[in-house]
Amino acid sequence: MKRHTSRRHFLLTAGGGAAGIGLASVLQVKPARATPAAMQEAIRKVVGPARVNTGKVKLELPPLVENGNTVPLTVSVESPMTQADHVRAIHVFTEKNPQPDVVSFRLGPRSGRASVATRIRLADTQTVVAICALSDGSFWSGSADVVVTLAACLEDG
Repeated sequence: MKRHTSRRHFLLTAGGGAAGIGLASVLQVKPARATPAAMQEAIRKVVGPARVNTGKVKLELPPLVENGNTVPLTVSVESPMTQADHVRAIHVFTEKNPQPDVVSFRLGPRSGRASVATRIRLADTQTVVAICALSDGSFWSGSADVVVTLAACLEDG
């Protein structure tokens, strides 16, 4: 006796099998474990051999966050934002997220002011660093420590 499979039954079976294979392959992938050294390496990729000075950059984060999934962050830089003297970029790095380079903003003299605001995810209690690149080729930094009570990014299943 020949058995006929309906198109719907075939699609449900094939989709479920593909989902199972996809889920199995995802479960075998281990999350990246970031370290302060990984953050320093990410910073070196941005600044190269240049010296990073402390100052000019104000990084605002709440010192204690209940949920690491949406952490408000504001970075502002002391700069006149003129054609001759302006902020070219602002980069944000974290030491314990799976990817240490969180976000980069490109600015120019027409930006008006060197200030950006966003929300980021934090995997754990850690230090967040902001580095700005000025039009004269110098780099400046600021940092903030954040205590996270409910981590994001690295939840193991």
